[in-house]
Amino acid sequence: MVLIVSPLRLLPRVIAARAPSHLLSLLPPEEMIPTPAGVAPARHLRVGMHDIPAPIAGLICPDAAMVEDILDFGRSWDAASPMVVHCFAGISRSVASAFAIACERDPHADELEIALAIRRASPSAFPNRRIVALADDILGRQGRMAEAVEAMGGNGFVMEGVPFDIQVRR
Repeated sequence: MVLIVSPLRLLPRVIAARAPSHLLSLLPPEEMIPTPAGVAPARHLRVGMHDIPAPIAGLICPDAAMVEDILDFGRSWDAASPMVVHCFAGISRSVASAFAIACERDPHADELEIALAIRRASPSAFPNRRIVALADDILGRQGRMAEAVEAMGGNGFVMEGVPFDIQVRR
């Protein structure tokens, strides 16, 4: 099972090359994209949110209902073909959501092992801490997901990530 994390700009190239069955878009509502060619609309989840770690007036902060939707969408994926998870830069919201799906799909996996695999695959990854904390709570991981992403360290300053894969065991 493969989750592919991508920035928005490279999404058409990733879809053409990898033929995903599912697509998860995590963008502000005003920047949300229509379902791209090559993806069935029923297999495209669009979650409107800003990339913020805490509520800020005028912006949409990730919340538990959004994370539940992301996890439910991950459960709907049969994993026969890849799932692409993207946000604007492919660094924060998409990485956090892919990490949450990977943890949910393999409930016995070591969270730190998954986080460090993400770090090896992407030096630019910096998962949105709020999404991770909410997923950690929903999945009953008792803070281990949050601790794992903190152990990844920083990512330096980058404007955009490079697409990368996360191998999911189950």
